[in-house]
Amino acid sequence: MKLNLNIQPLNTWLTVKNEPLIISGPCSAETEEQLLTTAHLLAATGKVSVLRAGIWKPRTRPGEFEGIGSIGLEWLKRAKAETGLPIAVEVANAKHVEEALAAGVDILWIGARSTVNPFTVQEIADALQGHDVPVLIKNPINPDLQLWIGAIERINRAGITKIGAIHRGFSSYEKSSFRNEPMWELAIQLKTLCPELPILNDPSHICGNRELIPYISQKALDLDMQGLMIEAHIDPSTAWTDAKQQLTPAALAELADRLTIRDPEVQNEVSADKLAEMRKSIDKIDDILMQKLGERMSIVEKIGEFKRDNQVTILQVNRWDSILQKGHAFAKALKLDLNFTEKFLELVHSESIRKQTEIMNAGKADKGIAAEQHSELKA
Repeated sequence: MKLNLNIQPLNTWLTVKNEPLIISGPCSAETEEQLLTTAHLLAATGKVSVLRAGIWKPRTRPGEFEGIGSIGLEWLKRAKAETGLPIAVEVANAKHVEEALAAGVDILWIGARSTVNPFTVQEIADALQGHDVPVLIKNPINPDLQLWIGAIERINRAGITKIGAIHRGFSSYEKSSFRNEPMWELAIQLKTLCPELPILNDPSHICGNRELIPYISQKALDLDMQGLMIEAHIDPSTAWTDAKQQLTPAALAELADRLTIRDPEVQNEVSADKLAEMRKSIDKIDDILMQKLGERMSIVEKIGEFKRDNQVTILQVNRWDSILQKGHAFAKALKLDLNFTEKFLELVHSESIRKQTEIMNAGKADKGIAAEQHSELKA
């Protein structure tokens, strides 16, 4: 089901100087000199369309640098006047919104720590009532698509139609090369639900280190994201926050030059016909896969009935181990990714267990409710 949002296309409210769209600037505005020097260097690259800087910095623990505060807005105003770049800041409450708008900030963004809290988002939405300012909404810290959608809807219902989303990755307990797991599938789901919603990628926060930023940036563009928000600093080694994930303006320019921009649609008619033919083949195979999954689940139901009638447990660990070993062997032979194969088998196995559990316990829930009602009547 598509989301019912009133959103203006990105190109109607933001001028992109050079594809891809890049929003860049320091993680934190530290000093006026640091911010202005960075801004001029970024503007000189010709690659940056919007200057960003953190003014108020929500930190995990107190005592860490929590942003320079409102004075940073004056520095940003000067940077805008001198470079001609629109400016963007993060807002986390109504007071931030009021001060940013009064300072002439062009774009606001809502951070992951705010998106996760509907009360905070609603406070920001209320403060935005009656204003025509673009708002970008980062995904929440935890992988919850509904929270992300809810934040977008709240801002949209406040009358804001210049809206975009920022995919910055999600927290995970699993060890990884990334600071925040990309979990691309959630961004893809959001795009599917609202195709007109511009989605930018924040490789700085996904990676947590500058070495991986080119890889994530290219992948984001290949997934048809509309642009990138990348942190840049005149001297990242001395940055007061997130030093490892910031680029120098020169490195940012080099990265932008090396990115490949691909069209979302095939332009050549002959090539388009060839692609359409291959997609038809995939559709046929998908139909067969779904049919076979349906046949498999029919047998699963019969197995569930057999186990119920013969008092056999649903799970047999040896059987599952056998399925995995066979799956790994097939994956290698067919040159399928082992991780993908295992996840696929786990999904199918999980659904099989769910169906068998349903069959094994059919009627028990109803009996339990009836017994409870009978007990209440007696009481």
